[in-house]
Amino acid sequence: MLSGPTIRARAVLVALTVAAAVLSATCGGGGRVFKPEYEYEEELYLALDGTATLNVNASVASLVALRGADLPTDSRARVDREQVRALYQAPGAETIVSLSRRDGRRFVNVSVDVADLRTLERIAPFAWSSYRFERQGESFEYRQLVGRPAGRDPGEVGWTGQELVVFRMHVPSKIDFHNAPSRTVERGNILEWEQLLSERLNGAPVEMQVQMQAQSILSRTLLLFGSTVVAAGLLFVAVIWWVARRGRGADVAASRP
Repeated sequence: MLSGPTIRARAVLVALTVAAAVLSATCGGGGRVFKPEYEYEEELYLALDGTATLNVNASVASLVALRGADLPTDSRARVDREQVRALYQAPGAETIVSLSRRDGRRFVNVSVDVADLRTLERIAPFAWSSYRFERQGESFEYRQLVGRPAGRDPGEVGWTGQELVVFRMHVPSKIDFHNAPSRTVERGNILEWEQLLSERLNGAPVEMQVQMQAQSILSRTLLLFGSTVVAAGLLFVAVIWWVARRGRGADVAASRP
C-alpha cells in the first residue's frame, strides 16, 4: 500500500504533467497561454463584401505619440470622450467610443464600422495605412501598408522600450497565404503583425498581405449544416420507408393461407 507522502507526490507529478501538456498543446497550436498587453492595438474584422469593423485599443500616450491626438497624457487628467469620437468620425463611418484604465493609465477603446474598407483611409488616425482588397479569380487578396506615424512627444509616460504594438485581422474565409511574422493562424482565422512601439515610432513599415478563398467561413458552415440536415432528413425518410415496407410485407405473408 502506498504511503500518504507517496500518494501526494504522485498527485503533484500528475498535476505538473497535465499542466505541461496543456502548455505544450497551446503553444504548439499557435495559441498563447499569456497574451501580451499592447500599448496600441488595431483589430480589423473584414467581410468579403468589403464592409469592415476596425477596433482600436490604445493608451492615450500612444495616440499622442503615434497619431498626434490632442489629448492629455497625465493619468489624473480627464479625457473628453466626444473629443476622441471626433478624431474617428468621417462620412460613411459609425463610431463608438469608451474609456478605460490599465495599471492606473488611461486607455481609449474605439469601434468604427464602415460599409467600404477604403473609407478607413479618410479617417485621420487610420490615414497612415493604405488598404487594398480585390478579387483575383477564385480568391481575394488583402493588402495593408502601415506607414510612418505623425505624432508628437507625449512627455514622460513611463515607457521602458519593451511596449508592443499589434495589427490584428479576423479573416472572413479560409486563408491560402499570409505573411504574418509568427507564421501561425490563431483560432483558425486570426492573424497578427506585432511590432515594438519604439520601431513604430521610428516609422518601420508594417506590410500585411493575405490571400483568402472566395467563400466565407459562415457560408461554408451554413452549407455544411444544411447538408447535414438534409442528409439526416433523407435518412429518416429512408428508415420510415423501410419500416413501412417491412410492415406491408409482414401483412401480406400473414394473409396467405
